Amino acid sequence: MHAALWVSKTGLSAQDTMLTTISNNLANVATTGFKRDRPEFEDLLYQVKRQPGGQSTQDTQLPSGLQVGTGVRVVGTQKIFTQGSLQTTEQPLDMAINGRGFFQILMPDGNIGYTRDGSFHLDAEGQIVTSSGFPLEPGIALPDDVQTLTVGEDGTVSITVFGDPGIQQIGLIQTADFINPAGMQAIGNNLFLETAASGAPQVGNPGQNGLGTVLQNTLENSNVSVVEELVNMITTQRAYEMNSKVISTADQMLQYVSQTL
Repeated sequence: MHAALWVSKTGLSAQDTMLTTISNNLANVATTGFKRDRPEFEDLLYQVKRQPGGQSTQDTQLPSGLQVGTGVRVVGTQKIFTQGSLQTTEQPLDMAINGRGFFQILMPDGNIGYTRDGSFHLDAEGQIVTSSGFPLEPGIALPDDVQTLTVGEDGTVSITVFGDPGIQQIGLIQTADFINPAGMQAIGNNLFLETAASGAPQVGNPGQNGLGTVLQNTLENSNVSVVEELVNMITTQRAYEMNSKVISTADQMLQYVSQTL
């Protein structure tokens, strides 16, 4: 069987994965705090039929060898953690991190999840929770008679209550950062988990030790660029067509041989 058939098959498979990644990026163009994915490709094993630098005679060497590639594969997808644009809202529970860092979320299994999505809500007990109902870590609960809520850039949470003009500090929002955020595991619900590749979380107060500040009444938009993804889609489509053309050409060559010989 013609080797070009199998080489082009790997190209089709790789471009199919590329298109799937692009479609996921575009589907999440309006997802708060979403970070786009970028597929990474590598060429497969080479068949070395003449070794580069091999002896062509006793006194001469081959300047280049004969190496035939066997295709391509997707070796990984990398999360691009560039800052998304910031959108001002009128909701006091909307928060965004301006810079590095993640909000810490207490998962149902007791583990800590990490997110850039700061669209928080209140549950029936007054706790600040995510859209899925997972509480912020460290937990912050608001009293029933709260009048105003203020979150400082350093994460300080303060309130005023009805009938009392004084300001009460009720908690501190701490954020976490990783030496390799791209190594975190995305689990959906705008959440990430720590892995061996990401390293241990470095927890601290916002605005200190390289951590970004917390902005209240603000949300971070997705960092997906629609124009860039559409250009990538065109490139992917053309690459897919060219690999399909190679399969068609190899088939025609095999058909000619089988019918002629």
